[in-house]
Order: sequence, then C-alpha cells, then structure tokens
Amino acid sequence: MGPHWPKILVISTAVLVAGGAALGITLSVLPDDSGEAKPGASPSSSAPSSPSPSAPKGPQRLGPAPSVIPAVRDWQPVRGPGWKPGDGTRIVADPDGSLADEARLLARELKVSFHKGPARTGDVELRLAGDSKIKREGYLLSSRDGQVRITGSSDAGVFYGTRTLLQTVRARGAFADGVVRDHPDRAQRGFMLDIARKHFSADWIEARIRQMGDLKLNQFQLHLSDDQAFRVESDSHPEIVSNPRLTKKEIRGIVKLAASRHITVIPEIDSPGHLGAVLKAHPGLQLKNASGTPVPGAVDIADPAAGKLIDELLNEYADLFPGKYWHLGGDEYRALTAEDPEAAYPHLAATAQRRHGGNADVQDLATAWLNDRAETVRKHGKTPQVWNDGMHPGGTVRPSKPREVTYWTGKEIGAREPVEYLKEGWPVLNLNDEYLYYVLGEPNEFTYPTGERIYREWTPAVLRGTEPVPAKLAGPERILGGRFAVWCDLADSQTTEQVADGIRLPLFATAQKLWDPRPPKPSWQQFTKLADRVEG
Repeated sequence: MGPHWPKILVISTAVLVAGGAALGITLSVLPDDSGEAKPGASPSSSAPSSPSPSAPKGPQRLGPAPSVIPAVRDWQPVRGPGWKPGDGTRIVADPDGSLADEARLLARELKVSFHKGPARTGDVELRLAGDSKIKREGYLLSSRDGQVRITGSSDAGVFYGTRTLLQTVRARGAFADGVVRDHPDRAQRGFMLDIARKHFSADWIEARIRQMGDLKLNQFQLHLSDDQAFRVESDSHPEIVSNPRLTKKEIRGIVKLAASRHITVIPEIDSPGHLGAVLKAHPGLQLKNASGTPVPGAVDIADPAAGKLIDELLNEYADLFPGKYWHLGGDEYRALTAEDPEAAYPHLAATAQRRHGGNADVQDLATAWLNDRAETVRKHGKTPQVWNDGMHPGGTVRPSKPREVTYWTGKEIGAREPVEYLKEGWPVLNLNDEYLYYVLGEPNEFTYPTGERIYREWTPAVLRGTEPVPAKLAGPERILGGRFAVWCDLADSQTTEQVADGIRLPLFATAQKLWDPRPPKPSWQQFTKLADRVEG
C-alpha cells in the first residue's frame, strides 16, 4: 500500500472581475439535507479557480475564544487579524471522498461555493488525521494567515470542528487566529423523544436533529410504542398501528438526516410492559392475575406467542434503523410490582420453575424475557439497552451480555442504587429523572427541568437524585454518557411548539455537560445570551 494522504475539504469565494467587462460564474449542484440535488453557485472540480484572495489585514492582537455551545476544551490564541468568510471563500473537497458531505453542508450554511482545492488564503480546509494523536471524535482547528484548517480523528470529529466554526461565525462574523483542541468527554450524548403518547411530525423531529447536530449530540432515541399508541408503520402487524403515525418513508428520511449529522437513531419498543396499544389488537396476550383480572399494558411472558409477536416487530425494523443500538425497555412490568408476585401470578411462577428450575421465580421469567429479546437484536448486530428497573438483583437467570443500562430512577419498587450496576460491571447511561426528564403535564411530582439547574448542578456522575457516584466509578468507560428525555404522559398539556421551546435551553445545557462535565466558566446569563447568538 502507498502512503495515506489526508482527505481534504476547503472553503473559498468567487471573484467578480469588473471594469473590463467580464464576469465568470460556474454553476453546479449541491445536495440538500435529504440528499436531493438543488442548484447552488459552486464550481465543479474541473472548473478554473478564481484568484486567491489576499491575506486579511487588521490589528495583530489576541482574539476571543470561539463562541460555541458546547464550549471548546482548549483554546490557544495567537496574534493576528483572524479569518472570516468573504467574496473569495470556497469549500474545496474531493467529491468522492468521505468528507464531501461535511463540505457540502458547510458550503450551504456559509453560502459559499464548493471546489476540490487545493487550499489557499481565505479557505477552510478539512482533513482526516493521519495519526492517532487526536482523541475519539476529537478535532484540531487552527486559524492563521487567513486560512482555517480543521483536522479530525474521524468524519464525526471533522463535522464537530465545522460546528465550532459555524457557530462562531454566526455569533461574531469571524474566527480569531489560534488553535482549538477539542473532544467530547462522553461517547454517548443524546436526546430521547416519546412519540407513542404524542405524535410529533417528521418536520418537527428533523428540526430537532439539526439542532442536535449543531450541539454535537450524537444519539436520538425514539420511544415508538406504549399503552396509548404504536406510532410507526408496520408491514408485519399493521393491526397494531395507530393514527397519526410516522411512515417508513418518513423514518428513512429522519435516519438519513441524522446520519448526515453523525447522529444514531435508537428505536425503542418497550416490553414486557407498556404494550397497551399492541394488546388492543391482541387481547389474548394480556397478562391476568390470579383472579383473572387483566393487567393494563402487560403481556403474558409465559405465553410464547407474546415473544413471537415482539420478535417479529424487532426483526421487521432492524434494517429500518441501521444503527448499532436497540432499546428494549424492560421497565415497570406490573407483575413485579406486586407485593408477592408468585402469589399474585401463580401461572408465571409455575412457568418460571418449569423453564428455569425449582428455585426460579417471576423475576427470573422477566429476566429471561429480556434475554430473549436481546438475542433477537444481537442477531442483527445491535447492542441492547434496557431501563435500570428491567435489571434485577440475584436470581437464577442472569441478564445476558453485552448490554447497556439506561438509569432513570430510584423510585421504582425494589429500587437499586446506581453504584450496584457500576460495581457489577454494567455500562451505564445517565437519564436521571431529577434533571433530565421533561414530562408533559408534570404528573407524579415531576416538574419541568430547567437548563440552569442542569448547567449548575448536573454531571454524568449524578445518576440518581442530586449526589454524584464516587469518582472511581464515574469515568467515561463506566458511565458512557446520557440523554435528555421528553415523556408525553399528559399529551395535550403542551403543543409540539411549546415542547420545542421548553426543551431548548435544557438541551443546550445537557450538551455542554456531556461534552465537558467540568464547571462551566460563563455564568448562566452569559450562556443563555450565547445560545441566542449561535443558533441558525
């Protein structure tokens, strides 16, 4: 193999030649967010380049740090006039290279042209690192002599560098001379949306994805089904689908847009509880207690037909959601909230003993249920995630690996402290309902979270309540990240527009603390003013 050269993208501007009479413009096509072509002023890779702009002139002084959320981890200014987009700025990239999408997106956002290069004064050059000195998802951004260069450890790292440049240009119109070294503290940084209890349009969801991309968030969990509705088109079980719902075409568009922002869409079909919408069409699969009373939302985990139906849905959607994660739910199964599950559900207890031995109980049967669903998604190359109250202590049947635990509450029956999961070696994600749960209508003593409280108090180590877990258990290899979550328990209490407005600053604050958990330097008031300036 020959030497590996960095892939390059560049930004630059067209030149108008006046006075003699000639004006040269070359037109090409740039794809929009969905990948469809639209006209734009952009020279083709074979078109002649306009003359290189001269180096910017201005005071040789130390400029301000980038204006960006989340804030960069390290900024080293140097004296110089800085860089700003102008009449000569282009984005240059190999049209067939892996960074071409990042180049085209930045060209649209800065309203400049796209060209194959090479880089020159006035340009922004994007490249992949040829070594491993830049950390995971990290980037190095340098601005000097009228040119910006962004080097990333991956395509995602380069993309995050472009977000830093873009937000700063939005806020200040220019970028000071200096060097940024930046990378995220946590690998999983996300947002979760309950579309089962309340319908959100594809347009609304795509607007959040664009917002997430600018904030360097990289995961979007979609809670597809619950007792109230099942909100995605299904070919295998159309009888369970509610209206309104998202079509598969709309889901593909959402997934494609998310991928362009380096965001993984994580679907969730919660089971064996929260399945009321499925049970409306399949009442024979509903759990009944010892007196024969149906249990709302719960399937009978002793019935193989219940597992078969859920597996058919998991298999159907595996390709629709091509990301590496699948959330299986597992929370609030009502059989396990009974004071004596074995007495309340004797047929579950009998099935557990028959399948798993004389010492097995209802908890073991529930663990086996999730193990079976986990095996289904693993066959598609996906890592299962489950809610913490779907992970039970002790027992004859143990939770299968690999899987990740999304910790949301310590309020459930038999609540376990987060340190138990960490000491057992489970990778944990932080969805602490004290800070990160936006529950419509504020039922069950929930209150709408504020961005200020997240900004001042919360870190990934604060998994339950307001106190962090011990530092030795709180590292990025143990607590992988977190998500801000919207739950629509009282769906009509807010419009979708009100939801978007209500979660805006909490989402900004969450992004900041997942990227860098250290106490932020700006005050909350300074942070909110910056948020207004950096948005597109």
